[in-house]
Amino acid sequence: MPVFDSAGVKIHYQEAGAGEAVMLVHGFASTAEHNWGGTGWIAALSEKYRVIALDVRGHGLSDKPRAPESYGYASMGADVTRLMDHLGIHRAILMGYSMGASIAIELMLSRPERFRAIVLGGIAYDDGLEDKADRDAIAEAYRADNSATIKSPVAKAYRRFAESMPNDLKALAALIDAERAPFDPAKLAAVGIPVLIVVGTNDIAIGDPKPLAKMIPGARLVMLDGRDHMTAPSDQRFKEAVIEFLRAAP
Repeated sequence: MPVFDSAGVKIHYQEAGAGEAVMLVHGFASTAEHNWGGTGWIAALSEKYRVIALDVRGHGLSDKPRAPESYGYASMGADVTRLMDHLGIHRAILMGYSMGASIAIELMLSRPERFRAIVLGGIAYDDGLEDKADRDAIAEAYRADNSATIKSPVAKAYRRFAESMPNDLKALAALIDAERAPFDPAKLAAVGIPVLIVVGTNDIAIGDPKPLAKMIPGARLVMLDGRDHMTAPSDQRFKEAVIEFLRAAP
C-alpha cells in the first residue's frame, strides 16, 4: 500500500488511471475505499483521469493522532497538497464528500492555484456539526468505554458508523474536538474556480445547501432526488453530473 510522510504523519493513498489528476477526499469516519472505491467512483473516473484517493489523517490506513491540534481543516488540507507535491502534481481537480468537502473548501480558499475545478458533495454552509453541544456529545460517545451508556441518538448513530470502519475512536474524538470556524462568506464570494455542489434531497445530516451555492460565484447545485447523506455517493446521477461538469469546466 503506498504511503508518504506528511510532516510526520503517515498518509495512505491509492491511485488508478492516467491523465489529469483528480484528488478524492472522503468523509468523516469513512475511508478512501469505502467512500470512493466501493461506490464505483475510482473505477468511473479512472477511465479518463489519474485518480488519487487518500485516507485522511485519523482514518483508514493513515496515522491516527489522538491530539486535537493534529487536526483541523488546514492540517488535513495540507496533507492533500503535500501528496500532490509527493506525486509531482502541480494542479488537479479536487473532489470531497461531507468532511472531505469541508477540507476541499479550505483548499479552495487557501490554495486556489492548485486546483482547476472543485466538486463538493454532501455539504452545506452549516454542515450539521456547528453546534458545540452536538460535537461534544459525539466526542463523548467515542470516548465511552461502553456504548450502552450513550444517551444521544445522534451520538449513538455516529458511534455505530465509526465502529463499522477501521477507526480509532479516540482519534475521531480528537478530530471532533479540533478548533473549527465557519468559512468566511467574503472569501467564498471571491472564489474564481468552477464549483459543483451535489447533495441528496433527503440529506438531513446537513443544512440547506442553497446558501452555500449562492455564496460561491457561478457554483452549480445538483440535488439528487430521494438520496440521503449515506446513499448519495453511490448514485449514478452523481457520477454523471460530475463527469459532465468536469468535461465542461475550462
